[in-house]
This record gives sequence, C-alpha cells and structure tokens, in this order.
Amino acid sequence: VQLQASGGGLVQPGGSLRLSCAASGSIRSINTMDWYRQTPGKQRELVAGITYSGTTNYADSAKGRFTISRDNAKRTIYLQMDSLKPEDTAVYFCKTDLWTTNWAREVHWGQGTQVTVSS
Repeated sequence: VQLQASGGGLVQPGGSLRLSCAASGSIRSINTMDWYRQTPGKQRELVAGITYSGTTNYADSAKGRFTISRDNAKRTIYLQMDSLKPEDTAVYFCKTDLWTTNWAREVHWGQGTQVTVSS
C-alpha cells in the first residue's frame, strides 16, 4: 500500500492551496483518511479527517478555512486550504486506516508535502 501526497508549495498569506493524497496497492476498503501537519520540534497534529461515508472533523485551527473531501472511486482525499496564514506553514501528511485484500487492518502514512505560507 502506498500513499502519494501532492499539492504543497509556497503561497502568500490569504492564498489557497489544494492538497491531494492518493492511495494505491492491495486495498480492499478504506475506512478513514486524514490530514496531519508537523512543524519542527512539535508533535504531528490532526488537521482534518473524513470517513468512508463522508463524515468530517476538523481541528479548530482549520474550521472555516479548510475543506476535506474524498473520492472513494479514486481512493483519493483532498484538502482545500483557503485564507492561509503563516502559522499554517508545515509539512502535511496524509494517513489512512484501511483493510487490505488479505483482510489485514493497517494504518499507512504518506511521505509529506511542504506547505509554506509567506510573503
């Protein structure tokens, strides 16, 4: 199983970015998919999560500015980030909780994508 994250980059304060994370491999079904972020010296923190049925949850810092969505057919999640602030600067990681084709329940992390908000 692999998770491929993309979409990070440099953006000015107030700008927008859209992150994507695609899962591939021996997957039977995907339960939850989440976005986390991490800055140097700090613990990785949950930004947003979404269940297979589409139920979402957000960190307080993301509410009203970020939107998580998923395309189950493509096994992909997205994080639309608007009104970005310098404090959103971090490496963003996707995480998934899934069942493999061998009926093993596994958790996988993507490789991370850098988001930098700066003028």
